[in-house]
Amino acid sequence: MPTMLPLWLLASLLAVSQALPFEQKGFWDFALDDALPMLNDEEASGAETTSGVPDLDSLTPTFSAMCPFGCHCHLRVVQCSDLGLKAVPKEISPDTTLLDLQNNDISELRRDDFKGLQHLYALVLVNNKISKIHEKAFGPLRKLQKLYISKNHLVEIPPNLPSSLVELRIHDNRIRKVPKGVFSGLRHMNCIEMGGNPLENSGFEPGAFDGLKLNYLRISEAKLTGIPKGPAHTHGLPSCTPSEHPLFLADLPETLNELHLDHNRIQAIELEDLLRYSKLYRLGLGHNQIRMIENGSLSFLPTLRELHLDNNKLSKVPSGLPDLKLLQVVYLHTNNITKVGVNDFCPVGFGVKRAYYNGISLFNNPVPYWEVQPATFRCVTDRLAIQFGNYKK
Repeated sequence: MPTMLPLWLLASLLAVSQALPFEQKGFWDFALDDALPMLNDEEASGAETTSGVPDLDSLTPTFSAMCPFGCHCHLRVVQCSDLGLKAVPKEISPDTTLLDLQNNDISELRRDDFKGLQHLYALVLVNNKISKIHEKAFGPLRKLQKLYISKNHLVEIPPNLPSSLVELRIHDNRIRKVPKGVFSGLRHMNCIEMGGNPLENSGFEPGAFDGLKLNYLRISEAKLTGIPKGPAHTHGLPSCTPSEHPLFLADLPETLNELHLDHNRIQAIELEDLLRYSKLYRLGLGHNQIRMIENGSLSFLPTLRELHLDNNKLSKVPSGLPDLKLLQVVYLHTNNITKVGVNDFCPVGFGVKRAYYNGISLFNNPVPYWEVQPATFRCVTDRLAIQFGNYKK
């Protein structure tokens, strides 16, 4: 039985500071849906979109007598989780800022389900049975910034999402297609989590992400066979035939700081694959089938700080790591790497590395670690940051 989120935690999550520039300080664990770990993000959208967040002086409810039967209402938080609800309840206070409907049996969002909730900031619909959403269901939610609708039965991205939306979590549904224009007008959006959907390369239409200025995107646990790139952005670089590596028809936003494509079916990283994503500082490609990373592919990522290539089929350390001056963490464990060269990680000679490594994982590779020269890790902060051994055939 899923754990009910305590009211005091829901309330405290709403007591955020005034709008500050968006800052991501670490990995976001999107698996912990019922913990709502991201409700305290400060947004970079500016003017009106943060007005849905109450300050401490405005938390006194003006409709205190209104609370749906069986729900818990405190301040401007309405918690109706784990009640076996078949539909969105009525009599929700118009000044509600957080509505928690997770872990119920809701199968449809109707046109007037959220009527009058113009102050709603966060809507949690995780772990229901939603398969149908009226095209005007989200119409009244003019200040909605957080929409968590993961673990449902959706086969498409909901239409007409609120233009104020900053964060969309829609993972673990049944979405196979991302059409052009589905994110149109979402100029404040900076985070989309859409992993756990049966998305293939062909599921992304040209222009699917047009207009978005995302900071974070996760398309993990899908059926992708290559890193997204549009044919218009190969800049004349050589590319393999479609039969070898099917091209995505949609470019991802070049504003991305984090891109997570782990647990897919990617087999190779080609020269042009990362061409557009020069602002990435964290790239997740673990748990794929990557055998080859073309020389020069990583040179397009000058600000990269973390690179996850664990649980693939690499036979050697990728070239170009010494040239990534800010790189601090490299996950290469559970591959087929048989040799580690003295210059695989650190700059040669007087080459300058602006940030030393604080994590290199090479365990579960067939590397005779006793043959690796100590100078190989001359740009590592601490020997404890290097993980070797534990290889089993």
